[in-house]
Amino acid sequence: MVKLDRITTGTGDQGMTSLADGSRVPKASPRVGAYGTVDELNSLLGVVRAEGMPDDIDRELIRIQHDLFDLGADLATPIGGPAEEHIPRLRNDQVYRLEALIEAATARLAPAESFVLPGGSRASAFLHLARTVARRAERAAVVLVETESAGGPEGTPPPVNTLCLKYLNRLSDLCFVWARRCNDSGRADVLWLPYHER
Repeated sequence: MVKLDRITTGTGDQGMTSLADGSRVPKASPRVGAYGTVDELNSLLGVVRAEGMPDDIDRELIRIQHDLFDLGADLATPIGGPAEEHIPRLRNDQVYRLEALIEAATARLAPAESFVLPGGSRASAFLHLARTVARRAERAAVVLVETESAGGPEGTPPPVNTLCLKYLNRLSDLCFVWARRCNDSGRADVLWLPYHER
């Protein structure tokens, strides 16, 4: 269990922060941007849960919030560093669970006859917002991989557990199908109408 003694330390007042291995980096670094966006996503999922989800979705959302703490710690810890043995790296089974949830939710949905606009119920709208933040977190993680891999010798392993990217990709898809579920399994979706059809 992590013990938090103090909230305000003053150590970040000059625009620097510490990674999980103790190394200091600028707060504007791609690594901090990636795990910071994951933290934003986790906070948004707390808002989603406050909207009153179906029980099965709510149970999975709290598990996903725990996963996102794992994922944030994973991104905050360079691979192979001194803190390696203390970090819960993301695992394949966490990604597989999201894929099973996507398949189960999709089987309950009415067919979509057009692109779906964010909206409908409040729960659906917030899940669509979570979907977009998950995509932004994924993009931030890709920037981290590309930035820290640049200039390295051919065949150098990535500086990030690439399961983090896959997890965020699947989570965005899951938020989409759950958003449709919260719109009467897609029957109350707001469908996009191209300009010439409006």
